[in-house]
Amino acid sequence: MAETAETVQAPRKTAAGTPAATHWHQRPARRGGTRTRALRVRTSAVLVAAVVLAVLVVPLLFPLDQQAVDLAAKLRAPSLSHPFGTDDVGRDLLLRCVYGLRVSLLVGVVAALVATVIGTAVGALAGALGGWADRAVMRVVDLFSSVPHLLLGIFIVAMFRPGVWPVIISVALTHWLSTARIVRAEVLSLRSRPYIDAAVSGGASRWRVAVRHLLPGVLPQAGLAAVLMVPHAIWHESALSFLGLGLPAHEASLGNMVNSARSSLLAGDWWPTLFPGLFIIVPTLAIAGLAGVWRERINPRRRSELML
Repeated sequence: MAETAETVQAPRKTAAGTPAATHWHQRPARRGGTRTRALRVRTSAVLVAAVVLAVLVVPLLFPLDQQAVDLAAKLRAPSLSHPFGTDDVGRDLLLRCVYGLRVSLLVGVVAALVATVIGTAVGALAGALGGWADRAVMRVVDLFSSVPHLLLGIFIVAMFRPGVWPVIISVALTHWLSTARIVRAEVLSLRSRPYIDAAVSGGASRWRVAVRHLLPGVLPQAGLAAVLMVPHAIWHESALSFLGLGLPAHEASLGNMVNSARSSLLAGDWWPTLFPGLFIIVPTLAIAGLAGVWRERINPRRRSELML
């Protein structure tokens, strides 16, 4: 049976006369992948903007008494008056989730900035000095990396009274290691560039080369590491609060809320656990999605999936 031109296309010939492979099937996939990526970016941006707006505006409009209880409204299901329902002592879950997310974002952003500064300084120093100093610094980094982050964080935060700042210190002191490795590798790569050799040959001191040439070159990678660290810091704070080592039990914290809702979940009341859990997962995935776009812009050749 003769086939129409719509179903069969003659393969193109190369200069050597051999048929060239057609790649028509890849074009729709590429366009579909671009649309999917754009949709993911827009969704992540909208979610991050909504989260920032909520944690800034809601506390101003609806002040929350952290210790107030209303046993008459205990464990009410989601409704118009309480969109997320109430917890085991009658407090509105929507307000507490927003206040808890505000604490998590505060811990995540501040701890990520502090950890990035420490990691950038250590990594840049090791990469710029080289030799025995580089090896000594990296052995210290390997030593700290051998201890699990959560275990080391528990040890640090246990030395202080419960509060926000002990959690920030704990997260910052356990999350600078990866940044130090990234910055050191970038500095070693920059040191082999011709313009660095030209600066050294021109009489520039080691300090001037580091400040004027090496440090600006590692700032994009350090900034990306800081953004990627925010979701980790939020999870870390939630885990510490869940274990009872973060904020005091009466203060709104997503980890505290999930911990206190375990007994309610066993009784069939699902909302005290579901909504705080979503407030942990959704914002962190949105931030990670935007960080993935930044990673592709910094290094477009490596468009791998974002590793959290």
